[in-house]
Amino acid sequence: MAGYGAPDLSTVDAGGLSLGVVASRWHHEITDQLLDRSLAAAKACGVVEIQVARVAGAVELPVVAQALARAYDAVVALGVVIRGETAHFEYVCRSVTDGLTRVALDESTPVAHGVLTVDSVDQALERAGLPDSSEDKGWSATVSALDAALVLRAL
Repeated sequence: MAGYGAPDLSTVDAGGLSLGVVASRWHHEITDQLLDRSLAAAKACGVVEIQVARVAGAVELPVVAQALARAYDAVVALGVVIRGETAHFEYVCRSVTDGLTRVALDESTPVAHGVLTVDSVDQALERAGLPDSSEDKGWSATVSALDAALVLRAL
């Protein structure tokens, strides 16, 4: 059940934090929406310093996320990977997830995984934060990254 048990992180007070967002261009109609919702969340949380970078595909997200993590308090990586008929889906999803996790740990900077890993375009649209979507992954990934940055700042 998607979203079951998720914490209520509609917004956080992240004024004074900076944010880097990297989004892929594959499935741009969906990633553009994820990016729009991410930027809306950042603004709702009081973030004014936002850097956006676009990359070709999901595999390129970690290296650009690393550059952003060196300069910003939190990073959000956005993309869409849709299962096909080969094992390529598993390779891409694993490398992106491992890469983003490594960046977060190596740079001690929150890197939110806003990459939709789905079986169909319909599943991606259902998570893209459209008016009739059941989930808003661009928003939730952004608020999660900012929340973690606030926790790190308080430690």
